[in-house]
Amino acid sequence: MLVEKQTKILQPTAENIELCARALRAGELVAFPTETVYALGAAATDDRAVEKVFEVKGRSRDKALIVAVSDKSRVGDVVKRIPQKARMLMDRFMPGALTLVMDKADCIPSVTTAGGSSVAVRIPDNPVALKLIELAGCPVVVPSANTSDKASPTLASHVLDDLGGRIQYVLDGGASEIGIESTVIDMRVDPPVVLREGGVTVAQIESVIGGVAFKREPSKLSGGYTPNAEVLFAAYFDGMAQSIISRYDELTRRGAQVVIFCLDGNRELYGSRNAYALGKDYKAYAHNLFAALRRADADLYETVIAEGVNPEGIGESLIARLIKLSGGMII
Repeated sequence: MLVEKQTKILQPTAENIELCARALRAGELVAFPTETVYALGAAATDDRAVEKVFEVKGRSRDKALIVAVSDKSRVGDVVKRIPQKARMLMDRFMPGALTLVMDKADCIPSVTTAGGSSVAVRIPDNPVALKLIELAGCPVVVPSANTSDKASPTLASHVLDDLGGRIQYVLDGGASEIGIESTVIDMRVDPPVVLREGGVTVAQIESVIGGVAFKREPSKLSGGYTPNAEVLFAAYFDGMAQSIISRYDELTRRGAQVVIFCLDGNRELYGSRNAYALGKDYKAYAHNLFAALRRADADLYETVIAEGVNPEGIGESLIARLIKLSGGMII
């Protein structure tokens, strides 16, 4: 049973980071910034603390939690062995938005891994997160700091909206740099299998270790978030804007409240139609996507039509995210 708490938003001073580290050691939950999204932290080796994470988020217990450590030298504390290709990716992308799945060490309880024999490990590329985990003195679970029916939070205020009264502290590190989750890749097999596309692109991974495989069906690390608004994802081609306009006009004639997600440079294409400009490029689009979904829900839009993107660089991860959000509803 959850006990009501007075959630405090703290600036990431040395004193406050130490305060939050003590809270983690005492079995409390703390939200903090990472370069991807805000994380909900708990000591990964503390069964009761991890149970609180599932309870607070309303997360199904068959969905494993990612575990974060503060340094590459600590990865060996939570896994039984590190395959050579995993070491190569660690050297290139850690700290960073990459999560590697390997055989778990005995210190990681089954509640953390959804009863599985593997653990998903990452090192956040954020100085506040790294210092907090280092001072906590233990690996820390890092699911997104939201309830499972909400978009991943990219601001401390998003965390407070979702988890206020449920957790002790939120460390406010400003806006998350990337805005979408880490890429998850299973290193227990060869070729490694991409379970979720995110902040590190598949092309970047393959440039280091060669070819990878894909698992397109939901994995145990998948989230359950569905926006209140129906999301439609526009295919990327020369006539994309006109396709979006046609669907927008059709829906609004039926009385639906519709908003378009687009790049800044495309905003004028949609005239007086409702639209959120999400930035000048795909990196900005990814960074602002979850915040825009929260805004669309708050503005009571019934349908979001999201521009498609070129499948290059971060665009590849954006496509994967938009396909998931839309349930494959591509126009």
